Formats: sequence, structure tokens, C-alpha cells
Amino acid sequence: MRIQPPFAILSLLALLAACSRQETPPPADPGAAAAAAVAKAAAVNAANAQQDTPGIAWRQAASDADVDAAFADAKAANKPVFVYWGAKWCPPCNQVKATLFNRQDFIERSRAFVPVYIDGDSPGAQKLGTRFAVRGYPTMVLFNPAGAEVTRLPGEVDAAQYTQVLTLGISAQRPVKAVLADARAGNAGLSANDWKLLAFYSWETDEQQVLPKAQSVAVLRQIAQACPADAPETSQRLLLKALTAGDAAQVKAMPADRERVLALLADPAAARAQMDVLTVSAADLVRVLSAPKTPARPQLLAAFDGALKGLQADATLSRADRLAALTARVDLARIDLAKDAAPALPDALLAEVREQAARADREITDGYERQAVITSAADLLEMAGLLDESDTLLKANLAKSHSPYYLMLGLAANAKKRGDKAGALTWYEASFDKSEGPATRLQWGARYLAALVDLSPQDDARIERAAQQLFTEAAGQPGAFYERSGRSLQRASDKLLAWQRTPGQRAAVKRLQAQLDAACRQLPDGDSQRATCDALLKPAAKKTA
Repeated sequence: MRIQPPFAILSLLALLAACSRQETPPPADPGAAAAAAVAKAAAVNAANAQQDTPGIAWRQAASDADVDAAFADAKAANKPVFVYWGAKWCPPCNQVKATLFNRQDFIERSRAFVPVYIDGDSPGAQKLGTRFAVRGYPTMVLFNPAGAEVTRLPGEVDAAQYTQVLTLGISAQRPVKAVLADARAGNAGLSANDWKLLAFYSWETDEQQVLPKAQSVAVLRQIAQACPADAPETSQRLLLKALTAGDAAQVKAMPADRERVLALLADPAAARAQMDVLTVSAADLVRVLSAPKTPARPQLLAAFDGALKGLQADATLSRADRLAALTARVDLARIDLAKDAAPALPDALLAEVREQAARADREITDGYERQAVITSAADLLEMAGLLDESDTLLKANLAKSHSPYYLMLGLAANAKKRGDKAGALTWYEASFDKSEGPATRLQWGARYLAALVDLSPQDDARIERAAQQLFTEAAGQPGAFYERSGRSLQRASDKLLAWQRTPGQRAAVKRLQAQLDAACRQLPDGDSQRATCDALLKPAAKKTA
């Protein structure tokens, strides 16, 4: 879920080819079934537990002191610092571990910098998230030996390409922010590597460190046009980033943009170089470059399908990247359907979804890759309208996953889509019950609470119990009101404020507010967490004229 996405990374779908089309009834107690499955596979899960790629000399950071020590050592050794921010359950994080951090060339390259790993569930991780302005998992940031941020690295590019981009960042003479300023000023002295630094910057995880979000479309368009024509791959990537920085109304694509993208799609080598953008943003590109029911729409769809088929068959790409290409094809096949319309995909495309999913489930042996690919594959099956097969895949992998609670969210979402509210809530509750790690538990607890309010708003007692548990756990965590954890609690607060429509519900929220206020009073007045905590369960102040 970067839980993003916004990364975010596309889900891929998979299921055994022999799966029945008949609906598999949910177990009477999904939580108990999941617990039994996890217990049965304890040995497997122990083998697949986080080893955090022992080939890299990671500095585990859980506090400001840990980070300060790493930066001090880097400065003394005149080495850059590479900060990786991730989480155990996060599919894209697991993909990075399965395809990048285990590569010998990356391990060798890591000796040139100080690698710092911040697990989002470590005690001080969310406070460190505030320090580094990182939100989504995974985020990877490169600093120079003096401690200045140089660049943010994209997590979606091909692993071999990533090492090249990392080397580019290490060799950069100036931070990307300074390079961007020169590019915007029309500085003709930028080198080819300067332009590449801009093209391969992770704009998706920038968090307005380099560029305010409101300016992203205009500025990316400007530098895409300014990029020298003798660097076609760099120029093409900047154009794609400009086209995917907003919706059609913001981007205002021109006919020349469409022609350049069509030419890119017709060139297998060029499409391969831009694989990550084309697979993740295929539907966005089609929407900004063509309007529905115009001749340009089917032309683009056909061109994209051809290019994506080529990527899907490219054996040099990872299994996840090939499945991402298939996911993009399914997404494009549904692009002009109403949001809740049945997919009605061609039989041949459905067969590819089933076959690729079955192959992934059959062939994957690495625990990190399984967490990345199978969860995404289940989402793709759901996208293709194969809910029963998505369920079967997820249930079969509960015992194989080191974070089964993430898979349970997929089962909950599938049940919700069927209209099975009770089944959905059972899986949401089970996922919260089995979740691990302080930040993760707050995120999963807020999700369970939101599901209760949406699906069973009349169940006052159950909603209040869930909220009490969530706030009790928050009160026991030193960093509960920073970054992701703070946002999880804010979402829970918003849901509860919208829920309180009866006298009994308003009384429940009042009791919960008293519980939160007690927790807030334990926080130091100067701590930024205090303001976040104090604002929870209090209606936003009304604007006055």
C-alpha cells in the first residue's frame, strides 16, 4: 500500500489456474482460521522473517541519536548517507528487498555510503519521519557527507537501472534542489547528469521538499521542454513526469505530447527504459492525452496494449514488473467503464490474469517477493472481477506471509465489494488483531474503526470498544502523534465526529474525548505531538467572514 500510493506501485493479480469459480464461503471465524494457519506455518514464517538483507551493513535507526551518529560517522569518512524508510508488511518495500537490496552490485555499491534503515515500527521512527519529511513506504533519500539532502530515489525503476541512478546521485556535485533552480532559470551549463538527476528524482515522494505540489505540473512541463534534445531518454522521462503530475485539466496536453508518447510506445527499447512510468501510469497517460469517444482514445489504447504486452513478456524484468504490465492492461481495458460497472474483460485477457497469477503463486520461493507479488496479484484478480479467485489466493497465502494481516485487508475489501458487511468486518477485525508494530497497529486499528462506522454505524458498543482500544494503544506509544501514526489517529477522529448522530453516539464520543484528553496531557507542551493530539475529536473551527 505505499499505503499509497500513492504508491504508489500497481497491484498484480494471481490465482491458481485450477481455482473454482464458485464462491468460497468465508470461514465462520476468519480470525481463528487465520491464527491457526499462521501457527501451523510458524517455521516457514520464521525462515522468511525480516533478515534485512545481511549483505548490506545497515545502521538500524530508531531515534535522533542513532541518525546523528550515522551522519557523524559519514562525515568523518567523507561518505554519503543512504536512508531507507520502510515497513515489514509494505509490498513495494518487500519488492525492493527481493530485487534490489540482494543484488551483488548494490551490495558492493553500498560500501561507498553509510546505509541507514528506519523501520516505520521502530520506537522513534515516526518522529524521524517528521525530521526527514518522509511519509510513504518505501522512501529512499541520499544525503551528501555534510548532511544535505541530494536526491530522493525512485523505488519503481528496474533494479539494474536503480544502481545506475544511485551512482548518479552519489556523484552529483549539487543537490537536486539547486539543479532544479538552475534548470528553471534557463541555465545552459547543466550537464547531462544534472538533467538525469532531475528526470530520475522521486517526485512522488518529494513531500514538497524541492517543489510545491501546486507548481508541479507547470514546473515539470517547463523543464521537460528545456531538456536538451540530444538526451532523448532523459527528455522523454521528464515529459512523462510532467504528463502524470496532474489530471487532464491541469496538464493541458498538446497534440505533440500524444505523438511523442505514441512514438515511445512503438519503440520497444525506449518503452523498456521508461517501464516504471508506463506500467504505473498507463491509465493516467491515456486520460490526459485523449478524451473518451474521440479517435485518439482507441489509438492510444492499442499502442499501450502493444507496448505493455512486450513488457509483460520481457524476461529481463522482475516478475512483479511483468505482472504490473498485465495490471496496466486490465486497467486500460476498464478505463471508460463506470466506477462500479462489472469489468467484462475479454476471455483471453482473463486467461492471462489467471495464468500469470497461478505461475507466480507456484514459482515464488522468496518470502519478500511473495509478500510483494501475491498481495498485488490478489488485487488484480479483484480488478478483473474474479473475487472468488482473489479470496482463494489470499487464504492460501495467509500461512506463507510474514505479515498475514496485510492479506486480510484484501479479504475484507473483497467481502465488502460483494455486499457481505459482516464478513468484511470480521476480516477487518482479524487484521487489526494480528497486526504487529506500534505504527502499524494504529494504522490497522483506524482502518477497522472506519470500516465499523461505514458498515455497521448502529453498533455503538462495538465502535466505542474499537476506538477505546485504539486510543489506549496510542497513549502507550511515545511517538503516536507523529507522521503516519498521527494521520491514522486523525482519520479515526474524523470518522467518529461524522458518526455521532444520536444521543448515545454523542455520549460515546464525549467519553472517548475524555480518554484522549488524558493522553494529551501527558505530552510535553513543546512537543509538536501535543497540538495534533489536542485537535482530535474536536470539530474544526468554523470560518468567519
